[in-house]
Amino acid sequence: MKPVVTLIIACLFLLTGCQSLSDSSPESAAGNENRSSKAEAADRNTVLLSAQHCLSEYLQEQGRVHHGPCLKIITVNGDTPQVRQDGFIALPVATSMTLGISCVYRHADGSPIPVTMETADFSISAQTFTKPGNRWYLHAHKQARQVIGCEPTLSRSTKPTQATD
Repeated sequence: MKPVVTLIIACLFLLTGCQSLSDSSPESAAGNENRSSKAEAADRNTVLLSAQHCLSEYLQEQGRVHHGPCLKIITVNGDTPQVRQDGFIALPVATSMTLGISCVYRHADGSPIPVTMETADFSISAQTFTKPGNRWYLHAHKQARQVIGCEPTLSRSTKPTQATD
């Protein structure tokens, strides 16, 4: 009976070791980084806005992904933004500002179509960002397909605000 108990204890130690390894995995580390960056942003009374974001939509009837337009923030109140390592820009809460953005549409393979690039301004009011620490995304449009032009839409989600029928 003693070898069975020893085997069970050895298995428990092995499982405990595997669990602690999985807690230090890159996915877990990214989750911890997101939590710490959110706490840091909250401490600094800022929100985090994605510096660039591309829309895409899965077309079930065609069994493929449609690559929608991409948006990049090029200025904040006329100045080049400081982009963090995680791809976000820290912006103060309860502050009016103007974001200069560029939008570009993409080919079916996801590569940009340079001749479609256009710029626009997007105004943020003092009431837009009221809760520090949140992550936000600025989309080039409300949906990923059947759209023309650069009509920025602010969202807490990485997905389009409207699905295309």
